[in-house]
Amino acid sequence: MDTREPLNIRSTKTALTEKLTSAEMGKLWATYTGNSMSKCYLHYFLQHVEDREIKNLLKKAYKLCSEFLNTTEAIFKKEEFPIPKGFSIEEDINLDAPRLFEDEYYVHYLKYTAKAGMSIYNVALPLVFREDIKEFFIYCLKATMALMEQIKELLMKKGLISKPSIIPLPEKADFAQKGFLNGYIGQKRPLHALEIAHLYDNIENNAASKALIMAFSQVCKKEETRELFIRGEKFTHQHVELYMEKLHNEGLSAPSFLDHLVTTSTVSPFSEKIMLFHKTDMFSMKIRSFGNSLAVNGRHDLAFMYTKGLTQIAKFVEDAAKIMIKNGWMEHPPYAAQRDMLSK
Repeated sequence: MDTREPLNIRSTKTALTEKLTSAEMGKLWATYTGNSMSKCYLHYFLQHVEDREIKNLLKKAYKLCSEFLNTTEAIFKKEEFPIPKGFSIEEDINLDAPRLFEDEYYVHYLKYTAKAGMSIYNVALPLVFREDIKEFFIYCLKATMALMEQIKELLMKKGLISKPSIIPLPEKADFAQKGFLNGYIGQKRPLHALEIAHLYDNIENNAASKALIMAFSQVCKKEETRELFIRGEKFTHQHVELYMEKLHNEGLSAPSFLDHLVTTSTVSPFSEKIMLFHKTDMFSMKIRSFGNSLAVNGRHDLAFMYTKGLTQIAKFVEDAAKIMIKNGWMEHPPYAAQRDMLSK
């Protein structure tokens, strides 16, 4: 049972006199924008969910989003920082649209987005110094971690997920030998535990991402946006198949696709703006995830696979950004001072 107390930021003397740093501004901005988007999606999901346990989980996530938004907005107001526009249910969600996802998808979606939230808060903590901001991000991280545990517990209880494979315990501490980096030429060693962990994580992330972008391509109305979503769906599918193949070739299990959890509805519950932002955000998370995978990888074949994937994703993010800029949908974080213009 979740026994956390609601967040109550203490107003310290330092917090009242110390200006926000660029890192604090940026991370607060990202927290506000991301949670305003998540709140919209969760509101729509709650319109159709039938499973009582999944509904309770969605309600907890919705409550957290609202809490994070309210706290961030209060900090902005205290600092006379313009409130980001973000997203709203009135402008970006069609609550009359029929169901687009089965209940099971909501749990996988929550796990994916909880990972994204934890990434933001985890990166923020070493960069923030003001006590009230630090206190806020500590709370965000702990609250999201608690939600993640509830998500995992429900997935296991309902048999909707399998754990990463068991591998043999090593007989002794050992060191890499010649051929450790082989992937294309020479004898290829088995995958090590960290490579397996990141392949599993990338399959899990991409399966959730692929189902979502498939749903978006199914309901979006603008041809330019639909073509972009279809392109993203195709290479995401290819990525999942590649990662699965790496695990299956060594007798290891892998998470499965979630495409069957998307209904056949073609009525869009979401604005083009919020769909493009969400996929840009999800693919940005995949860039971070691939970077982490490359950092612990040793085999040449895996390095090439992740690097190729990074190139495809970076191009998608750029093309999505161009569409958003063209339509006036791309809100940006605060800029540094433009010194060359000031000097004129």
